[in-house]
Amino acid sequence: MARAVDPTLLVLLGLRLRGFGPSGAVAELAGLDVQCVRRTLAACEARGWAAHRDGHARGWSLTPAGRAEGERRLGAELDERGQRPAVLVAYERFLGHNAELLAICTAWQVREGTGANDHSDEAYDAVVIERLGAVHVAAGPTRAALAGALDRFGPYEARLGHALGRVRAGERNWFAGAGVASYHSVWFELHENLLATLGIDRSRERRGPDDQPGEH
Repeated sequence: MARAVDPTLLVLLGLRLRGFGPSGAVAELAGLDVQCVRRTLAACEARGWAAHRDGHARGWSLTPAGRAEGERRLGAELDERGQRPAVLVAYERFLGHNAELLAICTAWQVREGTGANDHSDEAYDAVVIERLGAVHVAAGPTRAALAGALDRFGPYEARLGHALGRVRAGERNWFAGAGVASYHSVWFELHENLLATLGIDRSRERRGPDDQPGEH
């Protein structure tokens, strides 16, 4: 049976993953009813954890205090459930897959020696898509381990699978494009979710088991 989760934790995490957006978008990421999210956002704003912007671009964002509170709650959840060791192991495995995924996305966007990939070479694109499918399969056990540790990691399996299916159907924007839940954007969100859960600073993260900390 799924265990109840503090809505404030989910809303703060949703804001972090979204960056900026309306309450409906936060609700979708948090997996909560919109009315519940609106009440929680109002309470977070009163505590200085969230800020609302009016005007042409209306929406919510996380404050530095909210980011810190979110990490505190995520860490407490992890320890209360005794899942920190399992998530740490999965995260270390994820780093290896992440390095490969970044290389694949680069190959999708840039062709060595020729500059930007204009996607006119279908054979080249097919090879890159095959590589994407291979890393998706290879990372499957890691996604399953995360979902087994914390329910909120569960939806990434279907979301990544959906994006991969759209890419294979010829919709190139679903590989790493903007404006859709592309494979790269969902993968990036999963990565950020892991960093938030474990309280790791992205700028100090290793790219893989043998790499030094760095930006990516």
